[in-house]
Amino acid sequence: MNARGTFQVLVRAGLTVGAVLAMVIFLAAMPSRRVPAPPLQDQQQPPPPPATSAKAPRDDMSGMHHMHGGDSSDEKQNEGSAVQDMMHGHHHGNGPHMYMTALRPRNAADEERARQVAAELRAGIEKYKDYRVALADGYRIFLPNVPQPEYHFTNYRNGFLEAFTFEPSRPTSLLYRKTADGYELVGAMYTMPKNAAEDQLNERVPLSVASWHLHTNLCMPTTLRGGADWTRFGLRGSISTQEACDAAGGRFRPVIFGWMVHVYPFDDSLDKMFAH
Repeated sequence: MNARGTFQVLVRAGLTVGAVLAMVIFLAAMPSRRVPAPPLQDQQQPPPPPATSAKAPRDDMSGMHHMHGGDSSDEKQNEGSAVQDMMHGHHHGNGPHMYMTALRPRNAADEERARQVAAELRAGIEKYKDYRVALADGYRIFLPNVPQPEYHFTNYRNGFLEAFTFEPSRPTSLLYRKTADGYELVGAMYTMPKNAAEDQLNERVPLSVASWHLHTNLCMPTTLRGGADWTRFGLRGSISTQEACDAAGGRFRPVIFGWMVHVYPFDDSLDKMFAH
């Protein structure tokens, strides 16, 4: 292969990695605190935790390519609808479409470690109170034209690094509220691959202080032609099992994307900093 051909292959590979990382992070568009849960229809029991291993391999992104150059325009449109659904229908606590880690017993060592994480995060993102500095440093606004309680400015390189290493001052996403003249920095989000063990999450942000969450049991319609019944499909829909999704002619994913946890280091108490 000549030099030009090698360069083209590397460029395509880089674009593919960027698209995958974008999907790992896109759930950041859903604020994870102070949002009341909508009523659920045909609610099942909360899902069990996903199978984990002692070591976290790379995140399994099977099926997530559709949103960035997938098999058909219908599939991309469906995935986009799922994003919108998740943004406006975040569930608080465990449910058919949400798994949250259980809070472990509090202890002084965990509280001190959590305060240290918050302190390092606060120092690391202080400069991003000017959102233009974040943009200059490679953070990108997720869906800037869609009204959201919190806007996520995501750095996909940081998201990639968080799969392997943890630096409290280097979050995957920054959380902003929209203001009349720009954005106000309120917090940040850390991520981990969806098959990370809970003990691995605990090593980063203690599970006695914070709850990490996964989004689960997504059934999407295979086409939007003729409309879709969103009381059944999506992350607010009543369908939450493979069998029910198959019967409805949908496409089922038991777990989508990775673990995430929001941290609000500028708040005045530990409970508010790690609000669930």
